Amino acid sequence: MSLEKAKEYLKKYNLENNIMEFETSSATVEEAAKALNCEEKEIAKTLSFLVNDEVILIVVAGDKKIDNAKYKAEFNTKAKMIPYDEVENYTGHKPGGVCPFGVKENVKVYLDESLKRFDVIYPACGSSNSAVKLTISELEKASNYEKWIDVCKDI
Repeated sequence: MSLEKAKEYLKKYNLENNIMEFETSSATVEEAAKALNCEEKEIAKTLSFLVNDEVILIVVAGDKKIDNAKYKAEFNTKAKMIPYDEVENYTGHKPGGVCPFGVKENVKVYLDESLKRFDVIYPACGSSNSAVKLTISELEKASNYEKWIDVCKDI
């Protein structure tokens, strides 16, 4: 199970106590914000893409979306999200629970600059009814990210 894999992964960073599970869905930014009683912008959504047959995850603030021009400038290709029914196969997590923790090998993680304005953010934790409360430095450590990038714009 994806949630268990993410939990086990976060134990390495002593962050397992920051994981929350909900009775209701937290699969969308709106649902997660309601479950956490926070603002939608504080939800850290993880978007999955294919770049030249390479799987990448980009963690972005809940009030942002991919800016195609910025994405192309960063990755030298057009943004191509992984089709919904193939996300788990590529990343190890189902849509609604995709996070940068406990992902398949060779998946590269990037963090978008839109997250830097927060002290605390809430990414999913491997299931459509979970989240983990993290500081930006905790996210940096636990995500094993490649680098910070700027590929988003306001929704």
